[in-house]
Amino acid sequence: MDKIHEPHLLVQWANLLFGSIVESARLALHLKPTPPGQDVIPDFLVMSAIIFLAFVVLGFIVRSRLSVDNPSRWQVVLEDLVLSLQGMLDEYIGPKGRKYLPLVSSLGGYILVGNYLGLVPGFMAPTSNINVTFGCSITVWVYYHLEGIRTHGLFRYLKHFCGPAGVPVFMIPIMLVIELISHAARVVSLTLRLFGNIFGEELVILILGMLVPLFIPMPIMLLSLITGGLQAFIFVLLTVIYLQGAVVVEHAEAHGHDAHDSHVPLDEAVPA
Repeated sequence: MDKIHEPHLLVQWANLLFGSIVESARLALHLKPTPPGQDVIPDFLVMSAIIFLAFVVLGFIVRSRLSVDNPSRWQVVLEDLVLSLQGMLDEYIGPKGRKYLPLVSSLGGYILVGNYLGLVPGFMAPTSNINVTFGCSITVWVYYHLEGIRTHGLFRYLKHFCGPAGVPVFMIPIMLVIELISHAARVVSLTLRLFGNIFGEELVILILGMLVPLFIPMPIMLLSLITGGLQAFIFVLLTVIYLQGAVVVEHAEAHGHDAHDSHVPLDEAVPA
């Protein structure tokens, strides 16, 4: 299941140039040595590094051509994307939500490009590896909890796990268990939704490509252009919703509802 792609030349080069260094670092940390025949630097890390370098290069290019009077098409597109994300943060969190723009835009951009990278012959989508989707999900999970604690303090943030204001005392332990399970399930939901969709698409394209090359996989690849963007949007939307539930607790308590519960139907209604 892990090797649905032939090793890409860039992966081989990366292991040739840096594999010995990485392996020495692994041994210095008393980790198990890489099994024979397995890449020291896995393909999804190489693909992630390619995306990172592409964003760095793009950033320098756009920065060197920024213009207020005569913006380029790239600048207009990027400005529209930024304004869209700002609007989403303003709608759910308010003006203070704009400070989360770097996290939301970075994750969204990485996932979007990562989803589409698998459509390039010889490459693979890093988001088709569960280690990558879990890494993105646990980053969001840890971050919104830290922001909730930073915004309201540890005691007040943990208090909303006990249920809405006015809940009977005997219900607090039950509500606490439900909340803990709900928040843990968010990591599983974010991880498996993104991984399952992208991995499934790549597997279908690969199988159809082996059976009937060229023409039959094309409709699936065209469909992937839609689903790849949709999955990135869903991940960003849920990230904003979880941040809203963590940092806007007081607003929800004033209305007698838990912050994240007010958006649970939206979360459940998100298409798989």
